[in-house]
Amino acid sequence: MSHRLTMTPDALNLKSELFDTSSCGTDSTGYSSEDDPDDTTMHHVANPMIVVSNRLPFVLKRNKNGQLERKASAGGLVTAVAPVVIECDGLWVGWTGLQDYSHEDVIPESSPDDLAPTAGLKSRNIVPVRIDSASLFDQYYNGCCNATFWPLFHSMPDRAVFNIETWKAYTQVNEDFATTTLDAIRKLEVKTSAAPIVWLHDYHLMLAANTIRDACVEEEINIRMGFFLHIPFPSWDIMRIFPWCDEILQGMLGCDMVGFHIEDYCINFLDCCQRCLGCRVDRNKMLVEHCGRTVQVKILPIGIPYDRFVSLAKDAPRVYSCECRVILGVDRLDYTKGLVSRLKSFQRFLVKYPKWIGKVLLLQVAVPSRTDVKEYQELKEEIDKLVGCINGQFSTPSWSPIRYIYGCVNQEQLAAFYRDASVGLITPLRDGMNLVAKEFVACQPEQDPGVLILSPFAGAGGIMQEALQVNPYETENVSDTLNRALEMPLDERQLRMFQLKKREKRMDVDAWVKGFLQTMGAIYVDRHEYKHTEQYIEKMEVRDFDQNLGPLIDKCTKLGVILDFDGTLSFLAQKPALAIIPPETKRVLERLSNISDCKITVISGRSIEELQQKVGVDGITYAGNHGLEILHPDGTRFNHPMPSGYKERLAKFEVELRETCTSDGAWVEPKGLLVAWHYREVPKEKRDSLIELAASIYTKHNYEFFNVSKRLENVPPVGWDRGRSSIHILRSLFGVDWEEIVQVIYAGDSAADEFAMEVLKGVAYTYKVINEDTTAITKTWANSRLQGPDAVLTMLKFLERKLSGRKIKSARQSAISSLQSSKELLEVVIDDVINEEAPRPRSSSFTGLSRKLRPRAYSQKLVTNTRKVTP
Repeated sequence: MSHRLTMTPDALNLKSELFDTSSCGTDSTGYSSEDDPDDTTMHHVANPMIVVSNRLPFVLKRNKNGQLERKASAGGLVTAVAPVVIECDGLWVGWTGLQDYSHEDVIPESSPDDLAPTAGLKSRNIVPVRIDSASLFDQYYNGCCNATFWPLFHSMPDRAVFNIETWKAYTQVNEDFATTTLDAIRKLEVKTSAAPIVWLHDYHLMLAANTIRDACVEEEINIRMGFFLHIPFPSWDIMRIFPWCDEILQGMLGCDMVGFHIEDYCINFLDCCQRCLGCRVDRNKMLVEHCGRTVQVKILPIGIPYDRFVSLAKDAPRVYSCECRVILGVDRLDYTKGLVSRLKSFQRFLVKYPKWIGKVLLLQVAVPSRTDVKEYQELKEEIDKLVGCINGQFSTPSWSPIRYIYGCVNQEQLAAFYRDASVGLITPLRDGMNLVAKEFVACQPEQDPGVLILSPFAGAGGIMQEALQVNPYETENVSDTLNRALEMPLDERQLRMFQLKKREKRMDVDAWVKGFLQTMGAIYVDRHEYKHTEQYIEKMEVRDFDQNLGPLIDKCTKLGVILDFDGTLSFLAQKPALAIIPPETKRVLERLSNISDCKITVISGRSIEELQQKVGVDGITYAGNHGLEILHPDGTRFNHPMPSGYKERLAKFEVELRETCTSDGAWVEPKGLLVAWHYREVPKEKRDSLIELAASIYTKHNYEFFNVSKRLENVPPVGWDRGRSSIHILRSLFGVDWEEIVQVIYAGDSAADEFAMEVLKGVAYTYKVINEDTTAITKTWANSRLQGPDAVLTMLKFLERKLSGRKIKSARQSAISSLQSSKELLEVVIDDVINEEAPRPRSSSFTGLSRKLRPRAYSQKLVTNTRKVTP
């Protein structure tokens, strides 16, 4: 192979062996680390591991005969993880990199002289992912991953492209990876009884976990899954820009553990889970409650093979032939690396400190990246012009300020660059970790070390505190810091570098892998090892509602609580007839119904008579058939008028549904004005075809329907849903100006409840109740989530406690409540301290909204409040 050096001047005699294109693009910088064959350190892994990454841990190419050949590709991830997979005889799942890969192709074994860490990976340890369509992969990889996630997660949303087609491609490819991973899991399950550890990597595979988990639950396969993100995780205000951010968050939460480089990324993720999804989080223990599981969020700062770089630096020959002091920059050519800002800062440095002209030079290595993308081509042109401009401004016949290498450098020479540089200038605008900073530290000599200058916007910036921190956006700051680094006395340089070296040696890449394995409980436990303990988020208590609901209830005059029945007040049952309300929940509802300021409504798809019988609490409002029928405590009844011939048409539909779709455990439930078809007991292998058949019958009879809690149910044909019925109920109970005096709380678990949550957004505080039927990817309008009927009961107990704290007094701040029965005026005083700054969800536009959604028919007797104000 011939190598050619680009833009290398005589003053800096760099050898042609520097360039090795095989090492390009293997980690965050384009450089990789080979494993030391003499290193015998091994982790004692108790569970078989399945690693899932976008690419396989080696490069596959076809020779002239069309046969596959295998070439080492030892990145930092491969160096650390491959030995663990080899030890436990695990599997590695990844794309081959070949569009023409077929089932007939055989993964070749490594060559006998291959000393890379992947050499021990046999073909039996490899599970290739096939992606036949080149356009599908292009939309997934270049479209969604690189054009959307890369800029967005690096907090550059203005560069991100949002396209539903690339999102669909991303979803499809993640499904393909999940399907292949499931094959790998089944393959391991046959060999061992220990639960496999599935380790998913990076932003290419953020959706795969839920598909894997759902299938394993169905097949009763015990697994543990972890996910690690190698790039930054953005803040909530950036993440919510992505149209499908809920799916991404819930996809990552499909794992048992989600790992990030630094604490900031963990906090951002927890914040997004709470604010976007309404999940309950424990910020101290870094736990998230999702779909009945506790997901651990873990700080796992990735490291480098430290000893390997020390060895390389010790043996590498000197590459600088000039006497100038060298400022070194090594980056992949990417807009996140801040190369343009760095060059401008260096230009300002030469202007401000002319004493260094002729005595210092900047060696900038830029590794080619995404060369077919126009944005990257334009970036290269800008850098080329800027380098030429600065060199033209300051060069002398014997010296040029910048030596610019556009290409890849092999590791031996890179280690020499690191070792002999006086300053490492690492100034990305945003970076997940940045391993170049760590490699620079490992290669620096102990006796006469250089100085590391580091951007705080790299993950490493928060860890490597001994480095000189600079803001890459501020050229004056960078130029002044360069001068400080070059003038720094030896004792200070030694002190800073000693601390950096000590930390990086301890937190190397092996420590990173071991930290993951310990967290997943996959390491054998003995007296010398870390003992793994599961962490669970604490059960929700009454006081947990103080922060969100407390200020809202303190400030309101009246409280309107609307609750779904099945899955919210009662646990889901195999048959609707078996559903019962827990006795304690019933007692709390009875006590709340006796508080004059609180009006309770239970809404359901059941008939109103059945609902009344199931709940059995007097003094509350019942809404059956999703609000088509409403019964108030005083006997006032509302029945929404139905179209002529509706019941006859519904009866014909029910007959056909019963005759066609009641096999294999499926059955039909008539609900008076609605018909539900249940498939909970249908075997999985027959479920999809039967659902498709039942859906076609709903469509044939012109019924819209929703799929919820393992049943299909038709939507009332009059445009009346739980949203409109909730407004009607609130008007009936509190009067037409109810939104001025009433705090509404709504809790439900089904798609039908989402209609109400959407309509009441900003007016009510809403809860999505999570139960066993809730899918892993659940989009909701709710403010927060509650884990099942037990959490709903806890919320009701909180309401009872707050409302019981109100006392009747003759003075102090008050709210007037009129009793409908006796017209007696009471002054109600809230005993708790009121926080005037606390937010209360109110919408000034809701009055117009409620007029827009005025029901077509009203109850026989509309009850309104007579409001009086004391002077």
